[in-house]
Amino acid sequence: MANTTVKAIPDHMNSLSPHLVCAGAMDAIEFYKKAFNAEELSRLAGEGGKLMHAGLRIGNSMLMLMDEMPAWGALGPKTLKGSPVTVHLQVDDVDATVAQAVAAGAKVTMPVADMFWGDRYGVLEDPFGHIWSVATHLRDLSPEEIEAAMMTAMPGQPCPQA
Repeated sequence: MANTTVKAIPDHMNSLSPHLVCAGAMDAIEFYKKAFNAEELSRLAGEGGKLMHAGLRIGNSMLMLMDEMPAWGALGPKTLKGSPVTVHLQVDDVDATVAQAVAAGAKVTMPVADMFWGDRYGVLEDPFGHIWSVATHLRDLSPEEIEAAMMTAMPGQPCPQA
């Protein structure tokens, strides 16, 4: 039976939160503070100086991270030579956020531009190999308007069917 005085989802958590594995997680904490104004909420160091767990707040969301632990199967994107995952960050000013992240050491992989779906959007790779898309919403569009804009922006590309 669940304890009724404890919330199943604590106030500081959302239903979905990224948990990143980083080679050099302590350095990653400092990068995320500089790049995305992260606030460190918790840190649990293990033996040998490895970071077992850290909790950071970026905007209204939690980001968790840990050091690589190969014996546990916890490997970061640098070791894996890439990542199929992109962490998306919605911000008030995408241009300022991307500039701040680049100054902290991120690499732009897709320059910021206005997109057909109504966002100003760009993509970064952080120094630990994680991919971040960053966006500011500029205008609300209907699904039909987005599809028409996509066909104009990407002529000859088939539209996926539901």
